This record gives sequence, C-alpha cells and structure tokens, in this order.
Amino acid sequence: MAKTEPEPRRDPRTDHLLTPENCIVALIDYQPEQYATITSSTREEIDLNVVAVCKLATAYGVPVVLSTVGVDMGVNEGTAQLIRDELPGVEEIDRTGVNAWEDPDFHEAIESSRRRKVVIAGLWTEVCLTYPTLDMLAAGYDVHPVADAVGGISPVAHERAFDRMIAAGARPVTAISFGAELMRNWARPDSDNLRKVMRWYFPERQRLGL
Repeated sequence: MAKTEPEPRRDPRTDHLLTPENCIVALIDYQPEQYATITSSTREEIDLNVVAVCKLATAYGVPVVLSTVGVDMGVNEGTAQLIRDELPGVEEIDRTGVNAWEDPDFHEAIESSRRRKVVIAGLWTEVCLTYPTLDMLAAGYDVHPVADAVGGISPVAHERAFDRMIAAGARPVTAISFGAELMRNWARPDSDNLRKVMRWYFPERQRLGL
C-alpha cells in the first residue's frame, strides 16, 4: 500500500522532540565585535546556519528572542543586519553582562513564553552561549545549542564549551536538523516550509564552498 498520508501527530506541546508549539529560539550577540575574534569556524558558515535558523523559526511561527551586549553603553554595534532582516518586528534586548540569563528582560522574555525547550545560539560559544545554557539547564529548561551556527575564539574553546554544556545536559542540534525536527513529516501541509529553506540553503552552501 502506498504511503501518502502523515502518521498521527503527537501532542505538539508535550512532545519530547522540538515542535513549533513547544520551543523558543534565543540568539545572542551576533555583533561585529564578536565575529571579529572567532576562529573555530568561518563567518560564512555561521551566517549561513544562523540565517537558516531564523528562516525556519519565522516559517514555523517559533518565537525568537534576540539579544545584544554593550550597545546602549556605546561600546558595541548591534546585531548583524542579515540576521535583523530575517526577523522583522523582533526587538533587540541589550545587556551589560555576558550571561544573558542574568539580564531581567532576557530572562522574562524566555519565561513569559511558557515554553520549556530553548534552541539557543550565540557568539562566543564558550561565554555568551555557554553561560545562559548552563543556567537554563539548572532552571529545568531543555536546551538545544545550535552547533553549526556558533563559534569560539579557538577550536579548543568551542569544543570544550560543548563538552561542558553536554555534560550538564544540553542537547545540541544543527540548523537543518532543527528544521527537520519542526517539520517531522513530508506529508504534512507545512512541510513546504522546510523545503523552501532547503532550496535556499544547499545552493548557498555550495556557492560558499562549505
């Protein structure tokens, strides 16, 4: 018998995997000053994958929290424009501290969503990604760092940061695996959301030589 219909859908709010209804995306410190010191990956690869995360979140209606550090203090510039372009209407939450979870506005933005699964990416891996990840895990959140959309000041800094987060209970994903987890079944009406992103993603990846 040909299979053309989707399997029964699990409750999207209680599913242990990521769904559009049970997760929130947090993007932290995608600013020129952070990009300038990353050596564990290229800016091209980071941008490709963080933009993919943005496109997927927008397509599937996943809320996004966008944060910066030091902009109001006048020491840093804001979020890279190519990310802002993918998130119309999403306001930046600026901070003075390196740990976003210690900022009341960022903290409230996550908590008020009432979503316990956080897909998180930030620069640098070893600081601005790791610290809020560890704090959210300690607070009982299910945290999913996006491994190919982040970078550290050295490969060892990036890798040891992931060791630390995983040891604490983090569950890394990648940009496209995030999209596949949201989509889940090619026969669902919203599967074209992922198809459209992939039709952009793979030619762009090839163009960049990645």
